[in-house]
Amino acid sequence: MGGGFGGLQAVRRLRRLSVEITLIDRRNFHLFQPLVYQVATGALSPGEIASPLRGIFARDENVRVLLGEVSGFDLSARHVLVDRLPNGAGARAIPYDSLIVAGGSSYSYFGHDEWRRFAPDVKSLESALEVRRRILTAFEAAEVEADDARRSGWLTFVVVGAGPTGVELAGQIAEIARDTLRRDFRSIDTRAARIVLVETADRVLPQFPPRLSRRATQSLEGLGVTPLVGRTVIGIDEASVTIDGERLPVRTVVWAAGVVASELAAALAAESGAELDRAGRVAVGPDLTLPGHPEVIALGDMVQVQDAGGKPVPLPGLAPVAMQQGRYAASAIRERIGGRQPPPFRYRDKGNLATIGRAKAVADIKGLQLSGLVAWLTWLFVHLFYLIGLQNRLLVFIRWTFSFVTRGRGARLIAGQAGTELHNRGGGSLGGDVRSMPEQGEEHESGAG
Repeated sequence: MGGGFGGLQAVRRLRRLSVEITLIDRRNFHLFQPLVYQVATGALSPGEIASPLRGIFARDENVRVLLGEVSGFDLSARHVLVDRLPNGAGARAIPYDSLIVAGGSSYSYFGHDEWRRFAPDVKSLESALEVRRRILTAFEAAEVEADDARRSGWLTFVVVGAGPTGVELAGQIAEIARDTLRRDFRSIDTRAARIVLVETADRVLPQFPPRLSRRATQSLEGLGVTPLVGRTVIGIDEASVTIDGERLPVRTVVWAAGVVASELAAALAAESGAELDRAGRVAVGPDLTLPGHPEVIALGDMVQVQDAGGKPVPLPGLAPVAMQQGRYAASAIRERIGGRQPPPFRYRDKGNLATIGRAKAVADIKGLQLSGLVAWLTWLFVHLFYLIGLQNRLLVFIRWTFSFVTRGRGARLIAGQAGTELHNRGGGSLGGDVRSMPEQGEEHESGAG
């Protein structure tokens, strides 16, 4: 269940075995989620970072792809309940011998879901397109606004959360204002736009070493971004953001702070009696199985792994964690088919990457700390190498090359309906704010499970 990082890796490892596999996803495509923010800022088009799931497994006759949304489980009968089928039929029970659940996560608004309509995230393609519409519309509105105060509100952009996604978004919006659009308008100077990055922690990129956080802050400030660290958003409406009691007039807010586990974690906990932590993650054992149900493996952002003594094992909310767990799940099933007991799951940390802007990035690779052009080239290579499909790699490379030479963006289209409220109910296995290095020999992908 789930065609994100973990689910996809599990299917890829299982497809060579003599087993029948059903992959269930509520989207028909596989999304390269680390680049979704570039769709939101007009650097890339949706089709360049997504591929149909059926196309990925077209040659694997033992893999069946099912479009639908998992609505529940019957663990005693070993059935998965699948709803919202494309033919409009009711829920269907899908039987299994082994179940892998990779439901992923969604952004958490910390109990203020009413903010979602004013501050969309960039977790899905739909929400990324909404963010793009709002960013570009803000400049169009400022062009025709006669009142200086209202124009200032349109030219102010707030990004909440200074993890890699927030940092990358803020840097991209700054480059749009200062490079891409500076000759396109007649009544406004887009370079006067104000980009504010808000972070509750005491520095940007808090998951990175302090030295790289300082380098990232310097790069952001060089682009004209104002980082507000140690500050908390306490209110958002259609015309302002309130930060620690200070009201800031702003029309465009993007959310990139915090994650919460998929709702399926709670459904598994209710069925199995497993614990849930404060982030809604279900507790699993060292082998990623549910208590009392060795045939059910859960992984990714929706689980809290516990050791043999029941103590939580700290794991970051990174894509490689889910990818390694997906491959582990497949090998565990293979071992059990052969009558062997799999060893406990062990995570191998490969490092973290975050880009800030043109020739600006930071990288922490097994203790090697890089910044500037070298880190940026590393970021480009890693993302191109692990992007799914030769065609997408070629298209993205051409796009990036053109943008680097001309400072332009080819996907600056205002599409979608104004005022649409988007709610990403979780998907894929990428969560948290940390953009991490993919696994060697595997493609770096994310879906919407």
